[in-house]
Amino acid sequence: MMSKNAIVSDELAKKFAKEKDTPYLKWVRDEGLDIIDALYVKNLNHVELKPWSRRGGSGVYINHDASRTTNDCYVCEIPAGKKLEPQSQLFEETVMILSGHGKTTVKNFAGQEVEFEWGPGALFAIPLNTLHQHFNLSGSEPARYVAVTNAPPILNTYGDPAFVFSTRYDFPERFNGDPEFFSGKGEQKGLLLETNFVPDGVNLPLIEAKERGAGGGHIRFNFAKSSLNSHISQFPTGTYKKAHAHGPGAHVIILSGSGYSLMWPEGAQPERFDWEVGSMIVPPNMWYHQHFNTGTTPARYLAFKYEGVAIRNAQGVPKAWISKRIGGHQIDYADETQEVRDLFEQALAMNGLSTQMIEAYEKELEDLPPKPA
Repeated sequence: MMSKNAIVSDELAKKFAKEKDTPYLKWVRDEGLDIIDALYVKNLNHVELKPWSRRGGSGVYINHDASRTTNDCYVCEIPAGKKLEPQSQLFEETVMILSGHGKTTVKNFAGQEVEFEWGPGALFAIPLNTLHQHFNLSGSEPARYVAVTNAPPILNTYGDPAFVFSTRYDFPERFNGDPEFFSGKGEQKGLLLETNFVPDGVNLPLIEAKERGAGGGHIRFNFAKSSLNSHISQFPTGTYKKAHAHGPGAHVIILSGSGYSLMWPEGAQPERFDWEVGSMIVPPNMWYHQHFNTGTTPARYLAFKYEGVAIRNAQGVPKAWISKRIGGHQIDYADETQEVRDLFEQALAMNGLSTQMIEAYEKELEDLPPKPA
């Protein structure tokens, strides 16, 4: 069988050797950290970390060639009773607390400071270029978080970490020192919850979103007016989401439940990735992916991503929510292969469960667009 790993001769590779490295990759190396080059991580709670002396904790980066054009991901751990060093940065960052309890201080260069406490499942963003610092308030347990940033394009553009991390400039539109900034207050506008802090994303009430599949709930966020947006989706046991594709850099983190996802580029065979609480999946650019709940409880996931690569129609609706039959990037249940359903039913049977999809298949037919001629 012909290999499809795109590896060429050493002679050709040498002609591009000087172009392989980037300022971003060099910066990560200089931080003393590794990059896990993967589109799937079994459990973020268990990935191996290295000492991160500049920050005062330990960490690892997670990204791959098909995502680091837009954003990246890292996991960081704060030792019991310790704190990270303060940092400002000219890139954006969204955070989810994996474990532990602590607090974060956020300060602008005008001297206005806000602090808030967090625990497992908390979600927030670091306002652009604010001086921020994370503290572990437990004297006995480490605190671990996962963050998604758009550091790669910023560091690759400027090529100067000193500029990115040491520029004293406030963005008052992003953060003006409001003491209620991280209070958790918010306003629901359609699927979008306008807030800067969610204390518990695992148990946050969601809104019905049948467009993405059987019995689904959904909510969207835009923390700190960042270009990195996020959403949470949930679906019942015995059900699965519709397959869809979108731009690069969506980091899908499992918050509850167990199951698997299929991922594949157009025209290829789907590959299966089993997940549990703490798993992360990062679909490459325009790869189809589909999530299946084979456990005994609802499955919930969080997706951190970069809005700049979102593909929307003229009305502003993501094409990942729109049927391929009318020009979108979502595969209707009626158009999926029989193998998809067979695999799902087999996986359920191994857990003593049966499919709950019959009603969803029938309901979809009520307003399914006709196939293009």
